[in-house]
Amino acid sequence: MAVLLFERSNHALDVNPPAGHQHLSVHGSDWLWAVTAVFLLATLVYFALSFFARSGERIFHYLFTIGLLVGTIAYYAMAADLAFRVISQSNQTHKGDRQIFWPKYVYWVVSFPVLILALGLPSGISWTTIFYQITLSWVWVISYLVAAFTRTNYKWGFFAFGTFAWILLALSTLRDGFSGARRVGIGRDISLLSGWVNFLWLLYPIAWGVSDGGNRIGVTRSFIFFGILDILLLPVIAFAVLPMSRRWDYGRLNLAFTQYGRVNAPQGTFPEKSHPTSSAAGAGTGVGTGAGMGAGAPGTGVTTAAPATTTGGVAGEPVP
Repeated sequence: MAVLLFERSNHALDVNPPAGHQHLSVHGSDWLWAVTAVFLLATLVYFALSFFARSGERIFHYLFTIGLLVGTIAYYAMAADLAFRVISQSNQTHKGDRQIFWPKYVYWVVSFPVLILALGLPSGISWTTIFYQITLSWVWVISYLVAAFTRTNYKWGFFAFGTFAWILLALSTLRDGFSGARRVGIGRDISLLSGWVNFLWLLYPIAWGVSDGGNRIGVTRSFIFFGILDILLLPVIAFAVLPMSRRWDYGRLNLAFTQYGRVNAPQGTFPEKSHPTSSAAGAGTGVGTGAGMGAGAPGTGVTTAAPATTTGGVAGEPVP
């Protein structure tokens, strides 16, 4: 009974047979199912925690829930031995062709911008800088994707382009993010988060170079490498941001999203939180003059009527 209760079997490779000389093994699929479970659990927990967050302070819950959900889908596809192409290799050719799985690249296209937004929004850097960083992350990942599907040594040209984009991204996140965060009083938190992210990002080119690029390690070992990096990156950062963000002043950081969007108001004030009559009180007051002509008493000629006064920019009756 105990054997039947605890026995586990993985039939994914029976249903979806692997292809190529270097392909995913059963143990590799088991590892990918474990990573899928980690991402799924993190997604559910993070989504549940969004119901306990204060209104207007759910930006990080939304961002990380999206990234974790996409990670769950990507690892599910790879654990089931789906979404791959068999590519002949120009390095280590005696090992034969290789299974190249593209869902991990799709996941990085989503997760890296999530991390950039999570670091950039509280730092107070401009939207232009955030867009610049997100675009660099896309150039990095897409260059690696194209390189992985290139059958000749010209793949290393794409690898060089992508790595250069990563260097620019790292410099921007470390320099611009820290300087902006220091101005709003969260320099220590952003430094820790950004340092962790960039340390792990440093390992991605190495992992790619020995797996999909250089063909040095097999498919299963490469998934162990990338799986550890992906778990340590997005899920760890997601649950590290939660306790930190509770200490942050969303008004000062300009992160308290309202029905008017991300309002840039001093001291964290927002229009719908003001008194209903405050808008009327804010209306400008003006003074206008009106001249009238009247008939004087006989023999006195022409006289002028008293000036008319206005209040609030609306003409009033002449003052006698």
